[in-house]
Amino acid sequence: MSYLDNIRTFVRVYELGSMSAAGRDLRISPAVTSARISQLEDHLNVRLFQRTTRNLTPTEHGKAFYSGAVTVLDSVEAAEATVMNLTDNPRGSLFVAAPLGVGRRLLAPEVPEFLQGYPEIDVRLRLTDRSVDLTTEGLDLAFFLGQPEDSNLRIRKIADCQRVLCAAPEYVERRGHPVSGEDLLSDGHECLNLRFPGATEFQWLLETPEGPKRFAVSGRYECDDGDVLIDWALAGEGIAMKPVFEVADHLVSGRLVRVGEETPPTPVQMACLYTHRRHQDPKTRLFMDFMTERVGKAVRSAEAKAI
Repeated sequence: MSYLDNIRTFVRVYELGSMSAAGRDLRISPAVTSARISQLEDHLNVRLFQRTTRNLTPTEHGKAFYSGAVTVLDSVEAAEATVMNLTDNPRGSLFVAAPLGVGRRLLAPEVPEFLQGYPEIDVRLRLTDRSVDLTTEGLDLAFFLGQPEDSNLRIRKIADCQRVLCAAPEYVERRGHPVSGEDLLSDGHECLNLRFPGATEFQWLLETPEGPKRFAVSGRYECDDGDVLIDWALAGEGIAMKPVFEVADHLVSGRLVRVGEETPPTPVQMACLYTHRRHQDPKTRLFMDFMTERVGKAVRSAEAKAI
């Protein structure tokens, strides 16, 4: 078992705070994870973690070793990237996160073509509408809609996505057709909200004659899966605010109709996040280049279709 594998395992255990979580991330068994940490501790003749039945915390030695271990792995990755650039033979696993709607509709359909062009790369696509942490979750890059919270990450913009307020015709017939954000509030419309643990308020950013304005909408329906909101809207349960590319087919078919036309939602940025060192990896750069072109084109096509 290589010393470098032991270091990689230590770094993931340190970052994830769990032997089992690190093992799942590295696709090795808990026994192998534990053995690698023990071998590393024996080699260094120090204890790197304090272990109890419930907790695992790094020792002072572990904290000191972590920064050096990350530097070593960064240097190895940079050297491997240089070699792969020279040989034009990118390989390895690429860990990618994306919101559910973006992943299902835009990324997943394009992955097979990418992998056909690069047979030694495999893609691990993680779809979730919650915020992700590239470092602790071992991600190479993450696609997102909106503004990132971590300013230390690099951003590659893909497109400004148009958004729409939409509802099923039966909802509009039953509750009326709101034409503005003020109508949403004054008429007590059922707004379908994307919400995660820790969120404190619902606000929809809409364009008004005075400029962008936030409206504190409300409703009985909330979920952390954006596709569930579309299903509720299709069922006539309320009004959803969605990127046009996610609901274009429903708008064209008439299953959903636009509302709030006088104060439409502001566009939302679609981009991908990556760390500086990840950009050195050829497979990360290739995947970003490939998806930026195709995803941007798909977004523009969907918006044109739904006009």
